Amino acid sequence: MTAIDPTAHLTAEQIEELGRELDAIRDEVIAGRGEKDAAYIRKVISAQRTLELVSRGVLLFSFFPPAWLIGTAGLSVAKIMDNMEIGHNILHGQWDWMRDPKIHSTTWEWDHVSPADQWKHSHNELHHTYTNVIGKDNDLGYGIMRVDEDQKWHPFHLGQPLWNFINACFFEYGIAAYDLELGKNLHKRRRKNPEFRARAKAVGRKIRKQVLKDYVIHPLLSGPSFLTTLAATFTANLVRNIWSHSVIMCGHFPEGVQVFERRSIKGETRGQWYLRQMMGSANISGSRAMHFMTGNLSHQIEHHLFPDLPSNRYAEVAVKVRALFEKYELEYVTGPLPKQVFSAWHKVFRLSLPNKKPKVKTPDREQELVAA
Repeated sequence: MTAIDPTAHLTAEQIEELGRELDAIRDEVIAGRGEKDAAYIRKVISAQRTLELVSRGVLLFSFFPPAWLIGTAGLSVAKIMDNMEIGHNILHGQWDWMRDPKIHSTTWEWDHVSPADQWKHSHNELHHTYTNVIGKDNDLGYGIMRVDEDQKWHPFHLGQPLWNFINACFFEYGIAAYDLELGKNLHKRRRKNPEFRARAKAVGRKIRKQVLKDYVIHPLLSGPSFLTTLAATFTANLVRNIWSHSVIMCGHFPEGVQVFERRSIKGETRGQWYLRQMMGSANISGSRAMHFMTGNLSHQIEHHLFPDLPSNRYAEVAVKVRALFEKYELEYVTGPLPKQVFSAWHKVFRLSLPNKKPKVKTPDREQELVAA
């Protein structure tokens, strides 16, 4: 929430026209989906599985330092591919149109401690519907950070750079906790809720499965390389967690990205929803390899506008979307990865401190921000 609304110059008619133009872009891509797109995702899945298998094979000999380095690097990349370009996008339903039961949002499970069905609810249904709406979008700060100057400051927020770093290192576990909505469900009465208990048990089973695979079976198969393989797997998971956390932070937290009050979305039209996605997201510029390793979430603006379009089409869509930003005189927030990471972390540190000048709030706005 900024003092000056960067969309205030748009009329209601212009916003709805913008929505129609974005609908046309989406319809064009949907009409053009075909075998080339299907071949792309099948090739990516095959490459990821081959890389993971080869990397785990190399780590059987990880007591040799070169084998440890090669195997760890390969496994790190394989895990990033699994979570970003494959898992995240399949679970969004981007490839459901293929009617392939093996590559479908209803059947896919990923290399992650959060069960796919729980992640789809918290991410697809909540985050993408209520993008950057304080008190509705729990992806915004993950419930542990102050994300806007108008939110009331508490001494707890002084530690948010540390909480954010810890969350980055163990990001998949943070996501699982967030999907369970632990912040509100740890209350004694809520813990006894049958639905919450069932979801908690599902997360527990998934964690046990992941730990057994990564930290027991594979190291044991390595024999004399048990400890080095264990260390390699931990390192690969750490790299994957920090990378995915960085990509997500760059998509919604850099300076220039807008956040919104809950009351601002009442009666929201299709065009207004599109506009909120445009102003509440940021892109990362870079090479094709960088875009691929982010799961094409470097095109975060385009992803939030069209979350169910095939990820390999976001680059071509971005050209048309950016042209609309220019047409309607809106800021297209983008930049190279180092710049966006620095901007996001600068904001984390800045908002960990109390405001230099207190802001005047109306009673209803103060109540809403405190509740958030």
